[in-house]
Amino acid sequence: MTTAPEHTHVDAAQCARGDAALARAFQFLGKRWNAAVLGSLAAGPAGFRELSRSIDGISDSVLSNRLVSLAETGLISRTVDAGPPVTVTYALTDRGQALMPALDQISRWADEHLPC
Repeated sequence: MTTAPEHTHVDAAQCARGDAALARAFQFLGKRWNAAVLGSLAAGPAGFRELSRSIDGISDSVLSNRLVSLAETGLISRTVDAGPPVTVTYALTDRGQALMPALDQISRWADEHLPC
């Protein structure tokens, strides 16, 4: 004879907070190109042209918008070298680096479970 598994009390407020955090994360990361930009910067600092070439299909205006958004969120830094010539380099911050293991895990999951 089998018995039903014992259920523990679930705090609905705690679940709602967890769901809200996950929703916020995917609202931001799910914005088209954000994860691609972060993934490209995982290999190391890069300039605008390098990023543009490494992310197939992104327009310059969208890339510029995403870089501003990611910098405002504190996930990437923007460094200007006065030159000559003037160069701008983008890199992951500590906050951005902390996100990489989760993005790697999501990528592995997608490879295993989502059709191409």
